[in-house]
Amino acid sequence: MAKIAPSVLGADFARLGEEIRDADKSGVDLFHLDIMDGHFVPNISFGPAIVKTINGLTDKFLDVHLMLSEPEKYFEPFVEAGADSITFHIEVHPEPAKYAAQLKQMNVEVGLSVNPDTPAKRVLPYLENFDLLLVMSVFPGFGGQSFIESALETVAGAREHIDAHNLKTKVAVDGGVDGDNAAGIVAAGADILVMGSAFFNSNDRVNLTKMVQAL
Repeated sequence: MAKIAPSVLGADFARLGEEIRDADKSGVDLFHLDIMDGHFVPNISFGPAIVKTINGLTDKFLDVHLMLSEPEKYFEPFVEAGADSITFHIEVHPEPAKYAAQLKQMNVEVGLSVNPDTPAKRVLPYLENFDLLLVMSVFPGFGGQSFIESALETVAGAREHIDAHNLKTKVAVDGGVDGDNAAGIVAAGADILVMGSAFFNSNDRVNLTKMVQAL
């Protein structure tokens, strides 16, 4: 059974509280929070204060995705704000194991993210250190982009490695994910589907959630 993680960046921030509560009632499994600094990616989103606000609105698991040039400087503030998992990019830290160990000392789960133009072989040796691999299926920075099909190769490669080595690492996919391509992404080996625009613009969030969870 796949899990669905609405990306809060796709919500209507003028109605953020209502959006989070409605997603919660729709039965989603967790929330995905994109943090952008304008350096690693060409956009800026929000900081620990918004994460703290969202943490006060839901009991669901919060996966905080740090698209930052120096994510380690912000590990502690986001953990204190309520993050249950912190994900950072291998493009920023090509030797990520020590940062995973640092986060585990803070009693949170740890994720490693990979951009569409980074081959799967770059991340495979490190998966044993991580609870989650977040495969980007768009270039990070902006919502509403089209799904990059080559990401499925990364998903499949990661799934093969995880299964062959009996790892517990979960695979999530983020970017251009919707009801039309969800089944193919899960078939490739994904455990978690991150949906921003597709979820928050849906006229029937309950059925979309049930559809993903049935895959």
